[in-house]
Amino acid sequence: MPKSHTGKRLVSVPGMSANGPSFRVLPRLDNDNRFFWTGGEDGTLRFLRCQSCQQFVHPPVPVCPACLGRKLAPEPVSGRATVHSFTFNVQEWIPGSEPYVIGLVSIDEQPDVRLITNLVDCDPDAIEIGSAVEVVFEHQEDVYLPLFRPATPATPATSSAAGAEVNR
Repeated sequence: MPKSHTGKRLVSVPGMSANGPSFRVLPRLDNDNRFFWTGGEDGTLRFLRCQSCQQFVHPPVPVCPACLGRKLAPEPVSGRATVHSFTFNVQEWIPGSEPYVIGLVSIDEQPDVRLITNLVDCDPDAIEIGSAVEVVFEHQEDVYLPLFRPATPATPATSSAAGAEVNR
């Protein structure tokens, strides 16, 4: 059962699976974000990185917010992250849809770079803030959505398990 930062037990969602929503609105691809949404094709999570100050930048923008540099280029990251926050979606937005977990994860390379994503392949009652997770991609049409599942300690970040593809 999930616990709050004070250690109190939170409400559990009975019968919930952590597999993400059954329907997703896909992002519109353009020249500024294509690297991010298609990087899962080769199992690699990428973010823009400022070539001047080496800060990762997300979401993609043309100017680095740290140094105002304009030389940004996509670079791969390990695909490892930490759960910063999460919530359970129980609202049935689409008739017949199952509840799912929405997570905010911080990438290991730069914790102030965060993604709102789905936490999948896990027991929702076992999710905790601070948990280690790894990327897994869900392929839909020409987009590879970065989702996160619990990281396995025996799996190095560079193995093929990090960045695996999920077909739902």
